[in-house]
Amino acid sequence: METSAVVSLSEYLQTTYHPDCEWIEGELKERNVGELPHASVQLFFTTYFAARRRELGIRVYPELRVQVAADRYRVPDVVVLRSGDPVEAIVRVPPLLCIEVLSRDDRASDLQEKIDDYLRMGVEVVWVVDPRLRTTFTVDGNGRQERVEELTVPGTAIRIARADVFAELDELGWKELV
Repeated sequence: METSAVVSLSEYLQTTYHPDCEWIEGELKERNVGELPHASVQLFFTTYFAARRRELGIRVYPELRVQVAADRYRVPDVVVLRSGDPVEAIVRVPPLLCIEVLSRDDRASDLQEKIDDYLRMGVEVVWVVDPRLRTTFTVDGNGRQERVEELTVPGTAIRIARADVFAELDELGWKELV
């Protein structure tokens, strides 16, 4: 469940939270994480991209702070950067890709606000993955949202089949508990 508290930017930047929080216009916002479906999908993307980082010319990080605006810091579940992007503690240039993995308590309005922040920053495509429903969506810079069977990033060789994203959950026979 999302909660928030008011903190200064300097306090936010100097504090380590577990899991990390987002900072939106002075409010600290907790993120929904911690269950097996979320962790499985996040691990899939992190290891998939890490194994192909040289071939794709990228760097990949889970839960890395991204300054999407002067007063907004987001923490995507997975962020993919171009290998030539600046190396900084906090991402300040538009990533190649931001991935949000949905958790049981995520709200559609909060998700849309994150997507809008990424797109306003200049991220070309955002992937939204729902482990419970086994669905994948892409949202591009034109605001088009599509349910897809293959996740891609335009202008790159990145192509991941939806079935591959959920393979571990399927192998485990994971069924969402209500």
